[in-house]
Amino acid sequence: MSTTPSGPPYDEFRAAAEAAAAARPDADLEMALEVFREAAALLHDSLALDGLDDHDRAAVVEALGADLAAEDPAAAIRARAEAARQHPGDLHDPAAVAAAYLVSVQVLQL
Repeated sequence: MSTTPSGPPYDEFRAAAEAAAAARPDADLEMALEVFREAAALLHDSLALDGLDDHDRAAVVEALGADLAAEDPAAAIRARAEAARQHPGDLHDPAAVAAAYLVSVQVLQL
């Protein structure tokens, strides 16, 4: 039996999978956990989140978890990239955050 790694983005994506499954009565929790675990592994093993400081990385991981449960994850993530550029809020490096979102779309093959 394999164990799931912990820490970002695994913990956040597990919580997102659980929330997505709870919000949809027809969702299969184990399937959601598997999909989000695979997404977390792909992102962890890629360079998509490299270069972000801890604050911005946490913001991106949290947002990706929510966006991956959207009806159209690619569109949701691309919209979030644009929002990071247009309305950065408390992001430390909005350009790097926007790039991380767009790279994530490619890494996850959305």
